[in-house]
Amino acid sequence: MTRKKNRRKNKTHTSNLTNTILSILKKDRNKTFNYKQIASILGLNDASSRNQIIKNLQQLKAKQEIEEVDRGKFKAIVNTEYHTGILDITSKGSGYVLCEDFKDDIFIASNNINKALHNDEVELYVYKRRKRGKLEGEITQIIKRARTEYVGVIQIHKSYAFVIADDTKMYKDIFVPINKTFKAEDGDKVIVKLEDWPENADSPYGKVTKILGRPGEHDTEIHSILAEYGLPYEFPVEVEDFANTLDTSITTKEISKRRDMRNVLTFTIDPKDAKDFDDALSFKLLKNGNYEIGIHIADVSHYLQEGTVLDDEAYERATSVYLVDRVVPMLPEVLSNNACSLRPQEEKYTFSAVFQLNEKAEIKDKWFGRTVTYSDARFSYEEAQVIIEQNVIPAKAGISSINTRIPKEVSLTGKQYNTSPKIAFAILKLNELAKILRRKRMNSGAISFDKVEVKFNLDKESNPTGVYFKTSKEANKLIEEFMLLANRKVAEFIGKQKPEKTFVYRVHDEPNDSKLAVLKGIVSRFGYKLNFSDRKSTTRSLNNLLKGVNGKKEQNLVDTLTIRCMSKAEYTTKNIGHYGLAFDYYSHFTSPIRRYPDVMTHRLLQYYLDGKKSANQDIYEDKCKHSSNMEYLATKAERDSIKYMQIKYMQNYKDQEFLGVISGVTDWGIYVEIIENKCEGMVRIRDIKGDYYIFDESQYALIGNNTKNKYQLGDEVIVKVKQTDLVKRHLDFHLIGKNKA
Repeated sequence: MTRKKNRRKNKTHTSNLTNTILSILKKDRNKTFNYKQIASILGLNDASSRNQIIKNLQQLKAKQEIEEVDRGKFKAIVNTEYHTGILDITSKGSGYVLCEDFKDDIFIASNNINKALHNDEVELYVYKRRKRGKLEGEITQIIKRARTEYVGVIQIHKSYAFVIADDTKMYKDIFVPINKTFKAEDGDKVIVKLEDWPENADSPYGKVTKILGRPGEHDTEIHSILAEYGLPYEFPVEVEDFANTLDTSITTKEISKRRDMRNVLTFTIDPKDAKDFDDALSFKLLKNGNYEIGIHIADVSHYLQEGTVLDDEAYERATSVYLVDRVVPMLPEVLSNNACSLRPQEEKYTFSAVFQLNEKAEIKDKWFGRTVTYSDARFSYEEAQVIIEQNVIPAKAGISSINTRIPKEVSLTGKQYNTSPKIAFAILKLNELAKILRRKRMNSGAISFDKVEVKFNLDKESNPTGVYFKTSKEANKLIEEFMLLANRKVAEFIGKQKPEKTFVYRVHDEPNDSKLAVLKGIVSRFGYKLNFSDRKSTTRSLNNLLKGVNGKKEQNLVDTLTIRCMSKAEYTTKNIGHYGLAFDYYSHFTSPIRRYPDVMTHRLLQYYLDGKKSANQDIYEDKCKHSSNMEYLATKAERDSIKYMQIKYMQNYKDQEFLGVISGVTDWGIYVEIIENKCEGMVRIRDIKGDYYIFDESQYALIGNNTKNKYQLGDEVIVKVKQTDLVKRHLDFHLIGKNKA
């Protein structure tokens, strides 16, 4: 028995060595290796191992898998086509490569990953599995690492340390020499940078670059979220210094180059807690009875000059990040909250889209260009909403009174709005026009997404004291429609020019058919019928669905599932239109303080207004891809911060039962979203008592093996908090049972 075991063990060892040698030669298939070089790479220096390498080399040569190009020097024989793609690591340690050359993803067994990490761009060769005949691959080369920095907890030993990464996709702990621990203490949460992964090493080598703090502390966890996605939380000193030396004064010389609109009634409407105001509306009655409406956007590109450290930093960030308790801005405060913020009773440089509209909201004239404006007043959405709901248009709001600047002493305190009749008239008229614009957009096939946003009331230490939901009212939609108008018309102005010019578009492809089919099956359980026979019926069905679930227990679930059916909006120079908005041309022009693509749009618009030829498409396409990627990372960080705050909030309610809706079903458990606060947690399948439950993918349900009891997507259940883990950002529930009410 012992002899047989040893024989099997030796055979496995030989097989592994053969595969390892072959992998080394294939990894550098244009290079030759002798047995000494291979032994050195493998860290084998005994005579027995070297003889085994020589023997394996001869066997591989006999099989014609390698060739001896010179005496004792071997090279891999390339008899297969190599492909490239992006590796997606699974929780089990294996992976799949998303490869354009194949319809299906290519499975990669864990022993064929060959030190590649999640999201790395890799080279692989593909073959058919022996048993099932399906395609499988082996990674032969890492073309580009997706990331080199990880967040994790450090474990200090006597002469070395390991960092256990927070990212579950990182399947190896990171080895850190003791002299590269950055004086971190055992148990600290740190940022570690990968430096090397030697051929014969089981783990990658790294060094600690930053200590974030102790796990579980608020700032530690928030900074960990940002670091996890490679997002900064402070500006480099040289960027701050550069920004602080900018001339932010309004000069006569610069005004002379712009359209002067300081005497036109102008105001901002923003969230009550906003610190930067990057858009304003102006309103003017014309003698022909039409309305001149200006959408004025902070002229960030005036200060953000290409080739400077400030512009380089803004480009790298590409977007502001909105976490629950803070904003990580794209631009330093001297710009975002001061020079580029359209604050009341201040003159500012702006980039404007000015339209002449009639009573039917038809555009009779348009103008784009640089301006100088003066904001007469600042409104919150709530304040503007009160004016709209009061709906009192001053009787004597004639042309002469509307078109003059309002006095500085206009006050907006508490609920007593001593609002100028000019502004009241302007807001009410703008709201009328916005409703018409929205109706036209919806009739053209736009999708009406008004998903509930979860917000938190925080105390001074950023602890959540309450949950509330942000809803969009008429004042919000007023601003939205005019921002959409500017974005659409700027894109249309450039997009329709001949010859075609390079521009930055915000595009949105049609929804995924298979996901729509899944949505149709799920919502039918709630009694909703959908018709996806053509584009018109699809948009009408989706809008009716979103309207029908409004205010109902299943709203958030259906809203989320519907959004998941949609393609992801992105930036590109290749215009395909925007499906969700039903626009043939669309761009981002209205938020350059917080989005770099808007800065690019401003630059290109002025470039073409100056009569110049088309910009380099390849350069701008690369910038668009970078901006889309950074937007994606920022969105993930924002979601993680909400999840973190939900868990923190639920720590205070461990003894309370909650009514929830099953929002997700997997083979490891069910996700439940509490109806009253939208906090989502998991009930693990092993914790469901009374039966052995099996996941039925076709029904989106867990079904009891004996009782046939079913927990299905959309079911109402009663849950209780089992565990809250702020470090891992896990919220686990006990399942009490189904709601019988």
